[in-house]
Amino acid sequence: MITGITGQDGRYLAELLNSKGYEVFGLVKGQNNPRVELIGQELPFVELVSGDLQDLPSLVAALEQTQPHEVYNLAAISFVALSFKQAELTANVTGLGVLRMLEAIRMAGGSQNNPIRFYQASSSEMFGKVRETPQRETTPFYPRSPYGVAKVFGHDITVNYRDSYGLYACSGILFNHESPRRGLEFVTRKITNAVARIKLGLQDTLVLGDLEPRRDWGFAGDYVQAMWQMLQRDEPEDFVIATGKTHRVRDFVAAAFTHAGIEDWERHVTQDPRFFRPAEVDLLVGDATKAHEKLGWKPEVDFDQLVAMMVDNDIEVESRKAGLA
Repeated sequence: MITGITGQDGRYLAELLNSKGYEVFGLVKGQNNPRVELIGQELPFVELVSGDLQDLPSLVAALEQTQPHEVYNLAAISFVALSFKQAELTANVTGLGVLRMLEAIRMAGGSQNNPIRFYQASSSEMFGKVRETPQRETTPFYPRSPYGVAKVFGHDITVNYRDSYGLYACSGILFNHESPRRGLEFVTRKITNAVARIKLGLQDTLVLGDLEPRRDWGFAGDYVQAMWQMLQRDEPEDFVIATGKTHRVRDFVAAAFTHAGIEDWERHVTQDPRFFRPAEVDLLVGDATKAHEKLGWKPEVDFDQLVAMMVDNDIEVESRKAGLA
């Protein structure tokens, strides 16, 4: 069972599990979720189940209905900028939602009798104002947003339930991972979509916030492989998943324009203070040595390939929408 089935990670993970012969259930909130139709078209093998991370009885009912061997909790209020504006909602879903799912698993017998294995989507945003570089599993957390704070709670409560109740529960501390399926509200997809539209003559300017923060960017399709691998081990452990390489937002912008064949990208880009965070995370870069050694996991798609993949997809999408394809 996958929560967050409509997000990029949920969709890539569902495809991976289906390829391995899993019966895949996706948890969706509400009767009129606008993305349900997309899942039906794109992932017809997924059986959708009603549930809400803000409602414990619905999670218990979903587990009783599906009887899963593995639960992947990928759902969250995951847009960092929004978390500053809706901090309480972020805490309730991204933080307490993890507690409710763990409690539901415990109530459903997630230990000896019905050993449900639980994966929690932790985040590099937990490191925030970093204490050491690169960041690894033992690096102290210093979150710089309500989202990061909520993720720290979700991470720590997962460790607590593992220690307290013997649940098979682990967290993947995933650094930034992107794909053509990334939402348009995220800066990477905002960039590649705008570059595509500028290339096609549909717009002229890309408006961004701070161009200097550095991130460790990988491909979501690679990262869901690591999620699955974590749940196949005899004992649950937490893992940093990252490429170990860092680039500025500015570098992502330059690579996207270059791939689209547009020179002098600076004349198309403006900065707006409204898009600056109240507290910025300046540098994130992960050390995935433990994942390399214990999982045998390594990323296959590099930074330039990722940017090219996203730009090409957005050129195709925008060409089709504009009747140019």
